[in-house]
Amino acid sequence: MTATAPRIDQVFDLDALLTEDEREWQQRARTIAQERIAPIIEDDFENKHFRRELVKVMGDAGFLGMHLKGYGCAGAGAVAYGLVCLELEAADSGWRTFVSVQGSLAMSAIHKYGSEEQKQRWLPGMAAGDLIGCFALTEPQGGSDPAAMTTVARRDGDEWVIDGAKRWIGLASLADVAVVWARVDDPSGAYGEGGSAVRGFLVPTSTPGFTATPIDGKLSMRASVQCDLDFDGVRVPAEAMLPGASGLSGPFGCLNEARYGIVWGAMGAARSCLEAALERSVTREVFGKPIGANQLTQAKLADMFVEVEKGVLLALHLGRLKERGALTPAQISVGKLNSVREALEIAHQARSILAGDGITNAFPVMRHAANLESVRTYEGTDEIHQLVLGRALTGIAAF
Repeated sequence: MTATAPRIDQVFDLDALLTEDEREWQQRARTIAQERIAPIIEDDFENKHFRRELVKVMGDAGFLGMHLKGYGCAGAGAVAYGLVCLELEAADSGWRTFVSVQGSLAMSAIHKYGSEEQKQRWLPGMAAGDLIGCFALTEPQGGSDPAAMTTVARRDGDEWVIDGAKRWIGLASLADVAVVWARVDDPSGAYGEGGSAVRGFLVPTSTPGFTATPIDGKLSMRASVQCDLDFDGVRVPAEAMLPGASGLSGPFGCLNEARYGIVWGAMGAARSCLEAALERSVTREVFGKPIGANQLTQAKLADMFVEVEKGVLLALHLGRLKERGALTPAQISVGKLNSVREALEIAHQARSILAGDGITNAFPVMRHAANLESVRTYEGTDEIHQLVLGRALTGIAAF
């Protein structure tokens, strides 16, 4: 005789800590994740297919740049945005990544640092899902060291000319506009603090010399798009520069927005893995009883559940801090490091409960585990966040 596993949220009442508006955002995201993404995600992952028609669905739902105010954006709270990230990543990390690249990176850069003309030109279409943006910071040899940036922009009359390369740029081959970070030779200090300043530029992807090549051979994030970018004499007008960003504090301000979303999102992937393992534990029988009747299996489930709930409570705490304007980069590093590290361990434990079937696409666990390896790497590796926290604790930078 088999049983049905209870819902995880029946054991731990998170809803009691949320507002009605936050619960509505979460339910909207859960519905889209379960009805529009979950039925097709295994095929999309297998076929390396990004389902572009869902971009408009995300826009219509208000998810794109939802934490921003004005220009067609929803102006939702930080916790509401986090809950949307959680539900989307419970379906697949690629779709939380899309919302993050579009809203937390590209749109945030324009919203934070753009001119009014730039905001009016791009943000309403991006919020609606009619336009796609990307965020071009990481370079082939740079990785976690953006200060070593080699992409350069030089002034030529009324234009900027950009040359260089970027790597692992999400959505770039689909994007209408790229937020490109480049080093500007600026001995006069006209565009920064003098010498060589990092500045952001809005580059329409149709500009001659801009080439985006999707990266193939990925064993992770296969239903998502990441690209190599080449800039060969890309010319943009002087007003393409983001006026409000100078130095690496510009892109870092956007990265912190994206990292915050990951704190929540990784817990969505973890919850999905736990749910799969829990359901299997009460429906699969071995030696005449459900495997969930074994003490070792129950111990694994209990430990997984504790880490999911601790991670969600940490995310909620960070969200409340963010809403008060009190969230620090070091606190975000705590969340990103913990959520992704624990989500991966939960995926591994869930796979063990699923036994051999756990490596098949009959269950989402191996796909989540593969995706989480990418999430663990981007927006700061474990090691980078450990160093951020080490600096906060000791006052000594060990980078």
